[in-house]
Amino acid sequence: MSSPSPPTHIRANPNRQYKYYEFVMAAFVAVYLCSNLIGPAKAAQLTLPGVGPVTFGAGVLFFPVSYIFGDVLTEVYGYARARRVIWAGFGAMIFASVMAFVVVALPPAPTWANQPAYEIAFGSTWRIVAASLCAFFCGEFVNSFVLARMKIRSNGRHLWQRTIGSTIVGEGVDSLLFYPLAFWNSGLIPNELLTGIMLTQFISKVGVEVLFTPLTYKLVAMLKRAEGEDHYDVDTDFTPFSIKL
Repeated sequence: MSSPSPPTHIRANPNRQYKYYEFVMAAFVAVYLCSNLIGPAKAAQLTLPGVGPVTFGAGVLFFPVSYIFGDVLTEVYGYARARRVIWAGFGAMIFASVMAFVVVALPPAPTWANQPAYEIAFGSTWRIVAASLCAFFCGEFVNSFVLARMKIRSNGRHLWQRTIGSTIVGEGVDSLLFYPLAFWNSGLIPNELLTGIMLTQFISKVGVEVLFTPLTYKLVAMLKRAEGEDHYDVDTDFTPFSIKL
């Protein structure tokens, strides 16, 4: 017995206007910028029952949320519209990184006594910025692609499998790229510790996705009702190097 066809839109209407698409885009870009400009500057530590002290980069609180918004965008609006949002985040991060570099490099006024702290907070090296951009670009597109393909295979059933499965793959690609590119032989983190840190961050990020699954369900259901859209990427061109709908 053949599987039923996807029940709603097969092709996206490039001229269609949505009520909330721009708001989800803005939220995605804001969370991504926060994860790179606010989180990495602080190492946090929590004491977990039965585990003990756990040290982690504060960015782990932000970054998985960008994957949640990426899941929502692909699930509701389709890969092509999610692709435009990923490019928007990529461009915003390049601009923010350049401006941070310029502002940090400006000679401080004689009365300004906080230059060292400012450099710690916003003075990421170009190697780390480039690694972050590369990892984000590859990880987000892999996440969106996997979710879109899983949606077709499952005929739209089992959303939790798509959101968690795509995040595992996307975050895995992100972590495998970011940590070696940013820190291998850098002198900042010993090479022998990279694998452990990478694994801890990966598990933490996927764990956040799992914890937020009920909220993801509610947000997806709300947007599908409000927009009258539940896109299936049956004939989509999955190249990441385009912003066409």
